[in-house]
Amino acid sequence: MRYRVLGGTGIEVSTYCLGTMMFGAIGNPDHDACVRAVHTALDAGINFVDTADIYSAGESEEITGKALRGRRDDVVLATKAHFPMGGEGPGRGGNSRRWIVRAVEDSLRRLGTDWIDLYQIHRPDHTTDVEETLGVLGDLVREGKIRAFGCSTFPAEDIVEAHHVAERRGLMRFRTEQPPYSILARGIEKSVLPTARRLNMGVLTWGPLASGFLSGKYRTGLPVDLEGNRARLNRQRFDPAVPGNAEKLAVAEQLHELAGELGCTLPELAVAFPLAHPAVTSVILGPRTQEQLELFLKGAALTLDDATLDRIDELVPPGTDLYRADGAWTPPALTDTAGRRRPAGDRAAA
Repeated sequence: MRYRVLGGTGIEVSTYCLGTMMFGAIGNPDHDACVRAVHTALDAGINFVDTADIYSAGESEEITGKALRGRRDDVVLATKAHFPMGGEGPGRGGNSRRWIVRAVEDSLRRLGTDWIDLYQIHRPDHTTDVEETLGVLGDLVREGKIRAFGCSTFPAEDIVEAHHVAERRGLMRFRTEQPPYSILARGIEKSVLPTARRLNMGVLTWGPLASGFLSGKYRTGLPVDLEGNRARLNRQRFDPAVPGNAEKLAVAEQLHELAGELGCTLPELAVAFPLAHPAVTSVILGPRTQEQLELFLKGAALTLDDATLDRIDELVPPGTDLYRADGAWTPPALTDTAGRRRPAGDRAAA
């Protein structure tokens, strides 16, 4: 296992990070099996574990905390907050001081720890001034409850704004970004990764298997199991009859052939790809089972040479997204019509 410094924090992390999103009700409900998977990752040299409060409504954090008992000091532990957690009504999510103060206490309790090494804001919240968010995160660092903080799936413009606000107001700044990145989703190469590199931010990427397309399970000419774990969550993404899916399957097939020439599996090729980018610090592996984790770990030492990367570029040009990553963020200006249309009276006057 290789190690890199996480941005300018001085914290050394393994180039692969164990993601625990699939531990709990939405993935693997067997707590003992999940704990064994965590221990396997740690024994293999992974010292970086990432979770979030929203994963299985807190269950993932509880499993992670259980797995780290007795080994906490040797692990860089990351979690996230933003999405609504529990109960009905307003004020149960977002990036406000009020919510983050509560969310971090809840995460500390579920994780069974006194501190969180990397606390991340899971998505942007344009109803809260970023100054408010940075202010409370800095307070939590000073209180010793978190060691550093970052953002997740933020567009480049929001990252830049946050850094400018921190500089103008004398606040602590985001030290990391966690974006989706895979051979089939390379859009962050346009601006997010160059921005993170210029700002000396650590980058931990998620989704290297492209929501399962690069798992080796989906092959051209073979029937697609639309009741499988991944496909059942989003049938439209895998159904070959849906426009665009045939292209993704064709590219995945060519990548499968490339992996065979390299003497590795397609998943090994997929998880090695993000590490080739100079801005990327660590790649999050999100196994559901022990077997999936062991498959990932086989490729931990794989390094892609320039010739291989050139061939990948020919299949999927740099900066190209062949699909939209599951859970990726869409700006409110696109989802809310009020953000792009003047009121009817103003249009009539014009």
